[in-house]
Amino acid sequence: MQSLNQFTLTEAVKESFKTEEGSRLKFLLETFIEHLHDYTRETNLTHQEWMGVLNFLYDCGKISTPERHEFILLSDVLGFSALVDMINTRGGATEGSNLGPFYLDDAPVKNLGDDLATGREGVIVMAKGTVRDILGKPLAGAIIDTWQADATGTYPIQEQERGQDKYDLRGKFTTNERGEYWYTTVLPKPYTVPYDGPVGDLLRAGNRHAWRAAHLHFIIRAAGYRDITTEVFFANTDYIDNDAVFGVRKSLIAALKPVKKGQDLGVSVQRQPDAMFEFEFVLAPE
Repeated sequence: MQSLNQFTLTEAVKESFKTEEGSRLKFLLETFIEHLHDYTRETNLTHQEWMGVLNFLYDCGKISTPERHEFILLSDVLGFSALVDMINTRGGATEGSNLGPFYLDDAPVKNLGDDLATGREGVIVMAKGTVRDILGKPLAGAIIDTWQADATGTYPIQEQERGQDKYDLRGKFTTNERGEYWYTTVLPKPYTVPYDGPVGDLLRAGNRHAWRAAHLHFIIRAAGYRDITTEVFFANTDYIDNDAVFGVRKSLIAALKPVKKGQDLGVSVQRQPDAMFEFEFVLAPE
């Protein structure tokens, strides 16, 4: 230990962890240490900068709650989330996209055709499509877990102090025997990611905008298949080419089509839509 210097320290730290030889933990931990130390040496990090990083991470933890995860937001704006999604997308399956900081795992169960907008004003859209596997087989009983912002670009979970129910604009649907799903909701607007915390400070320091393209969030699950966490965006809308968290993929962009008054939708819905889009989710086997 007495002979340690900035070039021998890295190996000493790695060797101090008695992880199982050949394990995934050993690989991840040692690679992280190597990159962290290389970054520190490459940048000649000062004590002030080092403490700034630690205080920034502390502030991320301090502002986080079970309903707002600042570290997920940080991961999003750094493209970390997008990179993990891209690496883990399986061939033939729907591409993954950001989970975001506002997911709740206990959204209410809904029936096919229900309306998530609960009387909200705005453009009412019908989401319609199927869930299938990579060979084209429709998946009956798949769970469509969805959540979104409203027509002003706000998530209800952000306005609980104003009396909003955090479970508004959320729901879990189950596909029918043909793997189909459909429901209505309000068309979300673009919004800024939460800008009142340390991640907002980082964006301002980097002269970056905080706007997200309008989207719907989805987690799709089916027994025997890999879950997909993704988003659906809308063609020709604002920020579709410069989304703040790098979530847009060409394959995740849907076309909105107007619905004429009295048009036969082929299925029953609680609320007449103004427009509709169709999207097919594809799951890969576990």
